[in-house]
Amino acid sequence: MTSSAPKRSLTPPAIQARKGGEPIVCLTSYTAQMAALVDPHVDLILVGDSLAMTVYGMPGTVGVTLEMMIAHGRAVTRAARRACVVVDLPFGSYEASPAQAFQSAARVMAETGCAAVKLEGGAPMAETIHFLTRRGVPVMAHVGLTPQSVNALGGYAVRGRADAEAEAIMADAAAVAEAGAFSVVVEKVIEPLARAISGRIAPPTIGIGASVGCDGQILVIDDLIGLFTAFRPKFARRYAEVAGTIEEAVRGYAADVRDRRFPGEEHVFAGE
Repeated sequence: MTSSAPKRSLTPPAIQARKGGEPIVCLTSYTAQMAALVDPHVDLILVGDSLAMTVYGMPGTVGVTLEMMIAHGRAVTRAARRACVVVDLPFGSYEASPAQAFQSAARVMAETGCAAVKLEGGAPMAETIHFLTRRGVPVMAHVGLTPQSVNALGGYAVRGRADAEAEAIMADAAAVAEAGAFSVVVEKVIEPLARAISGRIAPPTIGIGASVGCDGQILVIDDLIGLFTAFRPKFARRYAEVAGTIEEAVRGYAADVRDRRFPGEEHVFAGE
């Protein structure tokens, strides 16, 4: 019997092997249509819990559920053919114990077909990462600014300006690398620290608001294309402004309907 699941050319080991080589291109996606558009051009697609804001209009990521991540992960995995697909474990689904994390990760992987999961946290999560990787679950780690912990951190400020904080973040990166993470997201830390982390740990670093010296970069797709307009992070370069295009199209449609210009003869069916 052959599997109908798509065979992807980029796996977690393939991403890990890119350390120090060609930069790794990563973007988020939350739907099948967006994943299909992104897939030919990137190496890794993250089904991020940022969907809390971009899809569901939440103020932060804490309210995301495992069921949400599975639903969107399944949609993205169905559409992706080349990129390595990673799904975020949401807040509350892995922190209690390594066993809880394995149950959540196993469910996500089984129900979506993704290649790996991502979880936030440094040294405190090292035991969990080791537990997962020893049981066949590839893990992408996430250090620096960790949005799921924003309440404990006191906001979204840049991390690593103080020496003690920089040392702690470096220790976090070293701990998750030693635990077996195949890659490490480094978010919103000062540039020299991100560069130092990239030079010190074995897995590739994926920067977001970090350094061009990271082994790869990731952005939220809605930021990149100008679809999410509620907030514009400094680190998110806009390559398009599609929100304006969408609004213009909707305005034109609404005007045509009200003036009975739509539907036209070419859009309806004759009675014969």
